[in-house]
Amino acid sequence: MSLPVLEKKGDIVLGGLFSLHDMVVEPNLTFTSKPKPTQCTRFNFRTFRWMQTMIFAIEEINREGELLPNITLGFKIYDSCSSAHQALKAAMELMGSENASMAEGGLQSQSICRGAVPAVIGDGGSTQSLVVARFLGVFHVPQVSYFSSCACLSDKKEFPAFLRTMPSDFFQVDALVQLVKHFGWTWVGVIAGDDAYGRGGANIFADEVRKLGACVALYEIVPKNRAQKAISSIISNIRSSGARVILVFAVEQDAAALFDEALREGLDGIQWLASEAWSTAAVLSTPEKYRAILQGSMGFAIRRVHIPGLRDFLLRLHPSSPGASEDPFLIPFWEEVFQCGLGEGSVKTPCTGAEDLRTVANIYSDVSQLRISYNVYKAVYAIVYALRSMRSCEDGKGPFALHTCPDARSIQPWQLLHYIKQVEYFNSFGDDITFDENGDPAAMYDLVNWQLSPSGGIQFVTVGKFDETVGDGRQKLRIESEDIVWNGNQTEVPLSVCSNICPPGTRKAIRPHFPICCHDCVVCTAGEISNQTDAIECVRCLPEFWSNEQRMACIPKQVEFLSFSDTVGITLMAISLIGSFCTCAVVLVFSYHRTTPVVRANNSELSFLLLFSLTLCFLCSLTFIGQPSKWSCMLRRTAFGVAFVLCISCILGKTIVVLMAFKASFPGSRVMKWFGPAQQKAIISLCTLIQVLICTVWLIVAPPTPRQLIPRESAVVILLCDEGSPVAFGLVLGYIGLLACLCLLLAFLARKLPDNFNEARFITFSMLIFCAVWVAFVPAYISSPGKYSTLTEVFAILASSYGLLGCIFAPKCYLILFRPEKNTRKHLMSRADKF
Repeated sequence: MSLPVLEKKGDIVLGGLFSLHDMVVEPNLTFTSKPKPTQCTRFNFRTFRWMQTMIFAIEEINREGELLPNITLGFKIYDSCSSAHQALKAAMELMGSENASMAEGGLQSQSICRGAVPAVIGDGGSTQSLVVARFLGVFHVPQVSYFSSCACLSDKKEFPAFLRTMPSDFFQVDALVQLVKHFGWTWVGVIAGDDAYGRGGANIFADEVRKLGACVALYEIVPKNRAQKAISSIISNIRSSGARVILVFAVEQDAAALFDEALREGLDGIQWLASEAWSTAAVLSTPEKYRAILQGSMGFAIRRVHIPGLRDFLLRLHPSSPGASEDPFLIPFWEEVFQCGLGEGSVKTPCTGAEDLRTVANIYSDVSQLRISYNVYKAVYAIVYALRSMRSCEDGKGPFALHTCPDARSIQPWQLLHYIKQVEYFNSFGDDITFDENGDPAAMYDLVNWQLSPSGGIQFVTVGKFDETVGDGRQKLRIESEDIVWNGNQTEVPLSVCSNICPPGTRKAIRPHFPICCHDCVVCTAGEISNQTDAIECVRCLPEFWSNEQRMACIPKQVEFLSFSDTVGITLMAISLIGSFCTCAVVLVFSYHRTTPVVRANNSELSFLLLFSLTLCFLCSLTFIGQPSKWSCMLRRTAFGVAFVLCISCILGKTIVVLMAFKASFPGSRVMKWFGPAQQKAIISLCTLIQVLICTVWLIVAPPTPRQLIPRESAVVILLCDEGSPVAFGLVLGYIGLLACLCLLLAFLARKLPDNFNEARFITFSMLIFCAVWVAFVPAYISSPGKYSTLTEVFAILASSYGLLGCIFAPKCYLILFRPEKNTRKHLMSRADKF
């Protein structure tokens, strides 16, 4: 049984496929009787307008007569009912009658049947076009689709005769991905219709988004039966995903089923991204129920134009107009618009005949969004321009074998296909109409935003442009962000991320077993910074720099040294000065009591020289405090070495005097002759001179210098004095140690001499403390980091100085000040007599 067809005779008849109904009710197959004809339901006003636009374009061309003079175009239009099976049946009828097909040997002959059209405009849906394109491709019959955008249709090996005035989804996806990138969305949900258009576009989008570094929060399919249970599961998954931005890549019917369920379950707060199929769909923007959830939605739509005269042409229809009886689609359209019946078998209220399309406002008569209608218009003109080129061919200059031209009286589809592929012209709207090697047009989109109008309805506001043809490094996507109104009537860009943006000073740490977009924000470790959001890794500062507290910038490291302003520095300085003052106090006591036996007993000149050297020892510790400089580094080492050698030399001289004094007490001994004051001074001078020579050579050959110690894992630069020559430093310490050991040995030998006169025991004890301090100093100095090595050295100087001062002079001061009765010659000599 033949399908309903709207037909007009002409010299050249163009075929048309339009999904005038959204559903097909398949008959029950009992296999006992002939099945009833397929019944299509849910009349689509928008598609009916597209069909009328094809008729309008053909009649416009016939009326003007400039493109095809003396040629009348006709048409043969079928309803594919949004069904691939129905579309295939219609395409087969466009290829000729059943009898003619059988007469020519059917499909296997790959020849065109009598009555076949040379070209087909349609179908709208990608699923239908896939089936039709495979069929027409066998006969190389050109098919120009106005709405099929599936990227799969660009495969010329599989679909050699397919062209379209609708850009490929590949370009639409590119625009959507650029949109996601522009607004920084990294956690995006994808919902696709269960067809070639939805699955194909959604798959490309998901792949491209992942390449961008973003993640797909969920990927769901809206089933074609639109079962509530399945769609309810999709809504639940949207809630649990946490995604705020959801792309719905589906035809308007599938999108409507999704939004109906979203309304039922109270899903709100989602920023919906629309694919081109429903980005300007009146079936979604007109009903008031959708406004709450779809306000603020955004999507790309092809260019909109105003086609002069089209609205009047659309409103001309009436069941009583001439030729209306031959239009099988007018009656269901009219009954759907006015909800009345025209036929005797209709159950609706009979129409009065006074109905007029001018009195109603619906999708059909709305010409404010002529986008797909414009694609139909361009498809008709593309074929007509190809026909004109065929008829303009000059003999001997044709594109076929032996430069032949096609026979204009008998159009072969494969020849027309060649000319359609070569079409290039500027139409009256200023657009360059051409097809690339894949049969695709140039991709240009408007970015439309669904905003509430003052009257409360939805209006489509253009807030950006996408032009795939833009080159020279310019941006393909241009967005007027200030004009956008987001879901919930917000002006701030919604945030859709799996994890919060990591602020400067942190880095992203991937969560195990989660998508790459799900991460934790980890504070940069000390010494590292990040000065941008969502940093993948922290950058280590240069050795001279350290991170600030916010870990956002590298700042110069704090210079650390033993400072006079430090608590430790102040403490050491106080201890040093106290030691100096104590030494000076002893000098005053000894000066005041210089005639007493205790002071005179052990060579008062040596005592005063020893006190002077101890004062130098206390004061030399101050050179270790403060910022190291070239002169301070040289001074602290040499002053320390010379002062301590002078001190130990004095003690050595006193020890020798004590020891030799008792040796000289034996009858006939003349030892003191060789250890008089002059000899003592000579010993002290010689011992000190050796240290002076060592220090002089040290300063000449490899003097101590300031050095910066820059530890990688520390926030400070340690400023200290480098020894210059470890050997020289070792010689200085070794020489002091040698003298101290010699002094300890001599004092030990004199330990049993009479107590009242003998200070050897005090010297022995002081040397023990001195040696213990400096033996402990060596490992402590080597192991102490930074300024603490300097601190260790100062501590050793002060401890040994206090040890010498306390052990040698404290008992004498006690005797002088608190036991003056014992500070007599009789008391001192009494023990000597007993000895």
